Amino acid sequence: MKAKDFDAKFDEDADDIIDDLDVKSARRVNQEAKRINVDFPAWVVESLDREAARVGVTRQSIIKVWLVERLRAEAANKLKSDTTSGAH
Repeated sequence: MKAKDFDAKFDEDADDIIDDLDVKSARRVNQEAKRINVDFPAWVVESLDREAARVGVTRQSIIKVWLVERLRAEAANKLKSDTTSGAH
């Protein structure tokens, strides 16, 4: 099916397009997992475990959430800095 035909079908009835999609092979761009190993001091692991238990998630989840939050904050700070300094 051509993209314009798919778009037209979507515009007519968005619920009717699911049969035209191969959802088993679908993937989210830039969301593929890549395994890494990181060594932390014992006290950091213990602190992570306490915080993860407090909020009811795994250690891995708390690490992911905190890293993503920090990366987004850094990106926002950089964008703010670039716009206020006139750099692009």
